[in-house]
Amino acid sequence: MNWNKSFGENWGKETHESGGNQKVAGNDRPSGGLPLPFICYLFSSTNNFNADDVVYQVINRITIELYTESKDLEAENAVEAALKDLCWEKSEEYLDDEQCYEIIYEIEV
Repeated sequence: MNWNKSFGENWGKETHESGGNQKVAGNDRPSGGLPLPFICYLFSSTNNFNADDVVYQVINRITIELYTESKDLEAENAVEAALKDLCWEKSEEYLDDEQCYEIIYEIEV
C-alpha cells in the first residue's frame, strides 16, 4: 500500500470538506501565506522493527500539524476522523510569534 498517496488523497478530501487548507511541508511553518486553519504533515523519523540483524518492518513516524487562529474543535475533530483507523498521540501549544495554535498529531505507519 502506498500510504503517502492513499493518506494524501483521503486527507485532502477530509480537510477540504471541513474547509481547511492542506500542504505537505518540509521545514516550513505558516508565515502568513496560507489562511488558517492550515495543516501539514511530514516525515520525522523511523522506529523500525529489526529481526536477525536486518530491518524486518519499516515503521515511519509522521507528524501532522494543524494550525488554527483560535481553539477549533471542528477542525480537530476532522483531523481525528481522518485518523480513525490509526493510533495517534496529540499535543498542542500556542505560538506567540505566529499568533496561532499548533495542534500536533504523531502517528506511526
